[in-house]
Amino acid sequence: MRALTDVETQTLFTKLANYTGRSLNQLIAPSETGNDDDRHVFRLHESRVYYVRLSLANLATSVARDNLLCLGTCIGKFTKTGKFRLHITALDVIAPHARYKLWVKANGEMPFLYGGNVVKAHVGRWSEDCPEHSGVVILSMDDTPLGFGVTARSTAESRKLDPTAVVAFRQGDVGEYLREEDSLFTT
Repeated sequence: MRALTDVETQTLFTKLANYTGRSLNQLIAPSETGNDDDRHVFRLHESRVYYVRLSLANLATSVARDNLLCLGTCIGKFTKTGKFRLHITALDVIAPHARYKLWVKANGEMPFLYGGNVVKAHVGRWSEDCPEHSGVVILSMDDTPLGFGVTARSTAESRKLDPTAVVAFRQGDVGEYLREEDSLFTT
């Protein structure tokens, strides 16, 4: 487990900033206690990026790389081409800091959780002034995070669409825990 290089950090923060905006600073800022070991850091193990407390990351340096499976919350992984792909396990980290949110009605939860995109008929409400192709966290009407995706149209354009038009492309949903349970955590 090692710290990210500058290029890896830039790629990771660009992807996370698409979903969180300026509140990305709160993910890595020191805690209110002032103890530097309580802050969270991003660490790379093999090709996966983990979000972990600094004190635990320091303890993990004493474990051999072959013996260490994972540590902290898996945010995603770097592909062989150097791009970063968010995993559904990052939902708990990015949902509280999301800049744009989209709430899905009860009749649209199951189609989304089975891997479908969000259509206009299933949208209960969404954040105002959400631009096209920006990251959005998809929530149920009772504010339970269901997944994340990318908006297909801006909020203003989406209001004029027919009910079967796609308003958000699915990137990850909590249904992946069941659909991909055999391959989600494999290395």
